Amino acid sequence: MTHDVLKSKLDHLPDQPGVYLFRDEQGELLYVGKAAVLSNRVRSYFQKGADHSPKTTVLVGHIADLETIVTRSELEALILESNLIKQHRPRFNVVLRDDKQYPYLRLPIKEDFPRLSIVRRVQQDGALYYGPYTPAGALRETLKVIKKAFPLATCTIEIDGKAERACIEFEIKRCMAPCTGNQTKEDYQHIVSQVRQFLEGRDHELLDDLRDQMEKAAGREEFEEAARLRDRLFNIERTLEKQRITQTTTTDQDVIGLARQGSAVDLQILFVRGGLLIGRKDFFWPHSADAGDEELVRSAIEQFYNKDGQPPKELLIPTDLDDVTVIEEWLSVKRGTTVRIVAPERGVKHQLLLLAEENAGAAVANHLRDEEIGRQAVEELKRLVRLDIAPRRIEGFDISNTMGNQSVASMVVWEDGQMKKADYRRFKIQTVTGANDFASMQEVVTRRYGDARGEPSRTSENLARPDLILIDGGLGQLAAAMEGLKHVGHQNLAIIGLAKAKGDKDERIFLPGRKNPIVLRANSPATHLVQRIRDEAHRFAITFHRKLRSKALMASPLDQISGIGEITRTRLLKQYGSLANIAAASDDELTASGLDAKTVAEMRKAFTETTPSRS
Repeated sequence: MTHDVLKSKLDHLPDQPGVYLFRDEQGELLYVGKAAVLSNRVRSYFQKGADHSPKTTVLVGHIADLETIVTRSELEALILESNLIKQHRPRFNVVLRDDKQYPYLRLPIKEDFPRLSIVRRVQQDGALYYGPYTPAGALRETLKVIKKAFPLATCTIEIDGKAERACIEFEIKRCMAPCTGNQTKEDYQHIVSQVRQFLEGRDHELLDDLRDQMEKAAGREEFEEAARLRDRLFNIERTLEKQRITQTTTTDQDVIGLARQGSAVDLQILFVRGGLLIGRKDFFWPHSADAGDEELVRSAIEQFYNKDGQPPKELLIPTDLDDVTVIEEWLSVKRGTTVRIVAPERGVKHQLLLLAEENAGAAVANHLRDEEIGRQAVEELKRLVRLDIAPRRIEGFDISNTMGNQSVASMVVWEDGQMKKADYRRFKIQTVTGANDFASMQEVVTRRYGDARGEPSRTSENLARPDLILIDGGLGQLAAAMEGLKHVGHQNLAIIGLAKAKGDKDERIFLPGRKNPIVLRANSPATHLVQRIRDEAHRFAITFHRKLRSKALMASPLDQISGIGEITRTRLLKQYGSLANIAAASDDELTASGLDAKTVAEMRKAFTETTPSRS
């Protein structure tokens, strides 16, 4: 685009709120921003003598074209900006390297017998949501305590009090069997109330309630029940002592802390719910010296909460934001109630900020140390396998099956120092019969690097080519993979195998055209890197294989019948109790259950084919 065309666009900018997009000469999106008044904000980039940061100066030097999108309000501009950054990840925006949905606990309090479930989307459905819990260990620990302390049902069956007998959870006193009518709705709701008190940090109410119950049970000489309540009280008190943060409020809060070391920046978000620290999230930028604290904090808020998660009632931040009112309005709409953003300078809330900054300081040091080890690892790997460049992207493959059944393959990706799970792929082996790992490896390599044969939408679409391919196995697997690369015309891709000799602890790297492997030092950075990638490929393959095997074991003749879907199958099993009872039912009974004559006939045929003949 010519300078005159760009100047003409600058002369005709709208005086309205909206989003602006800067592009370079090739049309690549460089930056997305929002503005209350587009004309003022966009022209400020091009004013002579403007005191820009080095990063903005470089950005302006690359701008060849611009585009504006007018919105009805600054709030709409904020939402649009956040969505565009998430979609396009422009080079000059501060972008969070994170696309996960975080786990929440859902409690559907409108039900008669509500049960906790793990979800990754918060919906306006009348249920209560607690979280986010990250890392996942925080969620596991919380559920472990709840299961041990509160006899809340964990099954998925319909609870109507008509079940014939209770499950093992009742026998070990982890559930009071409301399914059999052993526990009333009122008694169950009392347990639900205690779970809510625990999750919402209402310690005094919860502990006082339990002590009162314990004393009443002892007064009635129900000493076994009193002992159970005593143990529950002890477990909860011990958990609260470990997680409690010293403060007077039980307001849900997220606390953002920043720390810098050289050009590297780390941002920590602490999740405080009901006064309990339930988790934290870490974001690291290795080269963000030019980004100010305000830009980093605003970008983190806009992108992190631009998910299906639920913002807290209060957000504590380390710096003031110019457009804090608009961001508060946006977060309040997402939450459904008022959200406040505060930058405290003293008091208990300021102490929480210092705690977040302390965590960020420790994290940035750890990231830089890991980066240095990663650099050492790829440089050592480059030397060992004689690569032209140190590998930035490594793809690892593994095969998994049980005696040839449910054979699958995995591909995992290591890129720039970390596993890149968005690029992971898994494959069902299609052309190989039986336990033939060599042929399976050849197939999966052909599918990944060829014309995506068999799975065009999930294998080689738009994925970057690796600098190095890592095969789990020795010379046989390596030769098979190389044959796959030859078949699709990619013999130029660097490839190695990794395996241990039988009865030996040392890892060995196998290279194309070389009979003798390279024996790796146990404590070298390169060894740790290739082991990490190989182990992750193995884990990913095993997980997929187990999933398919479990699905096959759970399969029934009903799955093969046209006209019987998951809902009908579940209804029939619930009505008749078992496959044997369905098979024994008469045609009239099955027709009365809602099946047509054709479906009943197919069902009879399916049951006949799966029933072994008697001699």
